[in-house]
Amino acid sequence: MKLVCVDEMREMDRRTIQEWGLPGMVLMENAGRRVVDACEGLLAELPPGRVVIAAGRGNNGGDGFVVARWLHWQGRDVEVCLLPAGRDLSGDAATNYAFARRMGVPIHEQADRELLDERLREAALIVDAVLGTGISGEVRGAARQAIEAMNAAEAPVVAVDIPSGLDADTGRILGDAVWAHTTVTMAIPKVGLYQYPGRERCGEIIVAAIGIARQLTESQELPTNLTTRADAEWMLPGRAPDMHKGDAGRLLIVAGAAGMTGAAAMTGLAATRSGAGLVHIACPESLNDILESICTEVLTRPVPETQQRSLALDAEEPIVQFAEGAHAMVLGPGLSQNPETAELARRLAARIELPMVIDADGLNAFAGRVGELRERPGPTVLTPHPGEMSRLTGDAVAEIQGDRLKSARGLAERTGCVVLLKGAGTVIAAPDGEAWVNPTGNEGLASGGTGDVLSGMIGAFLAGGSTALAAAVAGAFYHGRAADVAAEADPRGLVAPRLLDVLPGVFAPA
Repeated sequence: MKLVCVDEMREMDRRTIQEWGLPGMVLMENAGRRVVDACEGLLAELPPGRVVIAAGRGNNGGDGFVVARWLHWQGRDVEVCLLPAGRDLSGDAATNYAFARRMGVPIHEQADRELLDERLREAALIVDAVLGTGISGEVRGAARQAIEAMNAAEAPVVAVDIPSGLDADTGRILGDAVWAHTTVTMAIPKVGLYQYPGRERCGEIIVAAIGIARQLTESQELPTNLTTRADAEWMLPGRAPDMHKGDAGRLLIVAGAAGMTGAAAMTGLAATRSGAGLVHIACPESLNDILESICTEVLTRPVPETQQRSLALDAEEPIVQFAEGAHAMVLGPGLSQNPETAELARRLAARIELPMVIDADGLNAFAGRVGELRERPGPTVLTPHPGEMSRLTGDAVAEIQGDRLKSARGLAERTGCVVLLKGAGTVIAAPDGEAWVNPTGNEGLASGGTGDVLSGMIGAFLAGGSTALAAAVAGAFYHGRAADVAAEADPRGLVAPRLLDVLPGVFAPA
């Protein structure tokens, strides 16, 4: 499913009206009708009562007047709290305001906080038609008061297109934003609906067709996508009934140091449960016995280590030899930040041509040296969390989190690698600007070891033949789906081994 930013949506509206010849009034009418459908579905489950529509001065307010007159025509008790005066409206919004007045819809103009509190207190359902996608900067004045009043009311809120106060491009809260029960977004979802903290303000998201042609809403010129289960399924490596373990992919994992053996184990076990035919772990020699006892499905390859029991530079040649028999490689889980080990990681990344996942301390090895990643000789997936991204780019974590899509795209372009920026609403970006937003997963993934599971999954998909982008997109989707299955009761106690337990079952077709 495609996602759009504000500028792309404006261009789509412009082309629909000017090139395709569908008037803006028709689009507004269709948008309002789709919101009415959502309202009727909720009203069927609510006690009888009034629908109160909070409306602003723009097209979002115009949509609200369409909703008001159709609910009025259907016999619903409905009224509008209009923030400006009616004379201040223009265009299609003014036309629909006048139409609603002539139909006898009660309209309270220049509604202040006191009036809003009074009318919303009696509402069975609230429609948020105050602000749309065109806002910038912190919400103030009457709009801020309306948002606060809707949030203080007890009735559920249906948001028109996007909850008022939400940045449609980034998901940032612009001072305050409506907590919606349902968001009816028009034509195509906006990126900010699926980025946190905005995602939790949206409630159920309904994508409403309003007449914009599929040639526009599904255009390949739109570079941002929301991963669906169907997308993830076709991105997985193919499987044949007569394949053997060599056909399923051979994965080499370079991981582990004293105190972080679990990272190597989680990565290896996740790879075996995600379809890799043969998994090898190159680990510090003194940790080999531990890994052999934990990972019975994995082949271990002990190599020279430092005095601190991390991988030594002398491990370079053995690892390069092991890589000759592999189809893909994972570099980094639990390696430590020992300077000698970091130098080894950089050498391996520069020398080995296999498709590669670079994670954790593999990424930390490139802190301040991110340009070197552009010299990687093979397809590469980088899997930073915001802190690792900050160390790579020098950008503050707050800046990265403020626009995760922009940050991921920037690093992908800078390095020539696929970038998977971890966190709620995981973003995957390719160097050419194509990006995917992942909708699966929950807060239970905020637990040590879950990222190692993700690296093993992506490594398995690479070894099986998926492209770097497909492996990252599918990895994020099924990793999150495993967390959703594992945390059906409560995500609070979710741990990485539980993900391993459910992994084999999450790949089943829908």
